[in-house]
Amino acid sequence: MRQASLASMSVATILIFAKGVAWLITDSVGMLSSLIDSALDLVSSLITFVAIRQALIPADEDHRFGHGKAEALAGVAQAGFIAASAGGLVLTVADRFLHPRPVQQEFAGVLVSGLAIALTVALMLFQSHVVRRTNSIAIGADKAHYTTDFVTNIAVGVGILASSRLGQPLIDLAVAMGVAIYLVTNAWAIGRISIDVLMDRELPPRDRQRILDIVQRQPGVRSVHDLRTRSSGLTQFIQLHVVLHPNMSLGRAHVIGDTIQAAIEEAYPQAEVILHIDPRDDSADPQAAGS
Repeated sequence: MRQASLASMSVATILIFAKGVAWLITDSVGMLSSLIDSALDLVSSLITFVAIRQALIPADEDHRFGHGKAEALAGVAQAGFIAASAGGLVLTVADRFLHPRPVQQEFAGVLVSGLAIALTVALMLFQSHVVRRTNSIAIGADKAHYTTDFVTNIAVGVGILASSRLGQPLIDLAVAMGVAIYLVTNAWAIGRISIDVLMDRELPPRDRQRILDIVQRQPGVRSVHDLRTRSSGLTQFIQLHVVLHPNMSLGRAHVIGDTIQAAIEEAYPQAEVILHIDPRDDSADPQAAGS
């Protein structure tokens, strides 16, 4: 996760310099939009780097559940930065619409867009690998930025070339406005996921059903209820009540509880499981489990 964050900052720094030079040469609003996006990515990557360092700190006396929500806080901050940059870009597009200027020396813009595409693809592949291994919200949000960059860089390169060759500055403005709309869409998606974590939203229904299936497959389990789940950073927190026969010995109940906990942790290696045993003869109670 730290390596992915450092790679992200390195790529953003290179692209800011290259796009800044290209913008000065071409005077393209599309290139300016891409430059703003890369500058935003650098700020977001810095936030991500700090959040990851905080999130990976083990639980302590003041934070018994760990520091994982630092990632979600970073995601909210990133969403805010993305939305703000989109608003600033819209204002720039409006000003250029009122005072149009042609794109100049399009070759520089196309060359920088090609460089940006190559670096972005390499970074996205690495980030995808990290997200698959860690399920990190912060890295996932950062990858969303660079997914935007990938589309943006293609659009900007094509827009600069078409605008210059056809002598139509509005093509450049249309590309920039499309980037702004795309930024807002990504800001909404990142913010929603991050807020869900901060608000302790339940794990997806497929995960809840998987947990119930794991528990109900264990011998001796009569039913399960009060399943509660949430996530914080890399950790999932799973709480549930398991109903066993009241005449079962304490030792046997303890063994079954340990077996259930081990089975859940095998399926969810990052999970912390809290299991409560209910000794109740519910053979006559047809109520469905897992409520």
